Amino acid sequence: MHELDLLGVNHPAPRRRRSTGGLQGQGRAFVTPPIRIGIVGVGKIARDQHLPVLGASADFQLVASASRNATVEGLPGYPSLAEMLDAHPELEAVSLCTPPLGRWELAALALGRGKHVMLEKPPGATLSEVEDLRVLAERGGRALFATWHSRFAPCVEAARSWLAGRRLVSVRIDWREDVRRWHPGQAWIWEPGGLGVFDPGINALSIATRILPEPFFLKEGVLRFPENRATPIAADLLFQDVRGVRIDLGLDWLQTGPQTWAVRVETEDGVLLLSGGGGRLEIDGVVQCEAPEAEYARLYERFARLVRERRSDVDLSPLRHVADAFMLGRRETVAPFED
Repeated sequence: MHELDLLGVNHPAPRRRRSTGGLQGQGRAFVTPPIRIGIVGVGKIARDQHLPVLGASADFQLVASASRNATVEGLPGYPSLAEMLDAHPELEAVSLCTPPLGRWELAALALGRGKHVMLEKPPGATLSEVEDLRVLAERGGRALFATWHSRFAPCVEAARSWLAGRRLVSVRIDWREDVRRWHPGQAWIWEPGGLGVFDPGINALSIATRILPEPFFLKEGVLRFPENRATPIAADLLFQDVRGVRIDLGLDWLQTGPQTWAVRVETEDGVLLLSGGGGRLEIDGVVQCEAPEAEYARLYERFARLVRERRSDVDLSPLRHVADAFMLGRRETVAPFED
């Protein structure tokens, strides 16, 4: 069972704890103080998602930032995590929004200094690194949260509940978007460890591993690499679950116009379509769930609960499927890509 099942991703962490008696409360209500947090890496994802959520959060107080190239207006900024930790020993947690290469060093440093750690997806450059971080967190009694933001899209849990116990016939997943729109000028994503089209593709796999009722495994695949890049720009993968159900995944990073993030599951009882990256759910064409994006607010609510309970949430199944794709997929060379 996923740890998400135990805590319930649909139930935000309680933000207030009240006392009505005792020596400390003395009959008056009190509010749990916010968790003091620092952010590492002030790039596009931090500015688009993390900073607005932290600025509005009752669970966290953003104290400082660390980044080689940017700062956050109104906050102390430092060129390295070590300097931020030295300057702010009061920090209780850090959120790592850096590229996956070098993530182990940062997370290990923070855990070694007694901080709780939240990892932007993908959680690390390799499975071995993240597994080691999980062990370090456990030994130190700290929370480690390997996040998969797409799992927290508003209709994912409804899709999972509807599929539970049903017999699947086939699954088709399409994740097609414009890299120039979402990752402009980010050269690291085309280098080894940057994942290429699997950077968005891992979002699809994080949803699939959450909602599909049976484990599934890669059987074959094709990864298309631009001749001037070290990571793929498109991929077609064939998975199969333990009951023999076919699961097709198509990834493309050159789609312009409307973007496609959809999971279609045919079952013996009807067809489920989860679209908009998990923001809209239809069963046999009838809308069952539709809601605006709130993924990162829910991620931080989850992290706050993990910090207060000193527990970790580290599910590596989406990253493991990506590693399998690089190991088993056949490589094809396609036209060069210029940003």
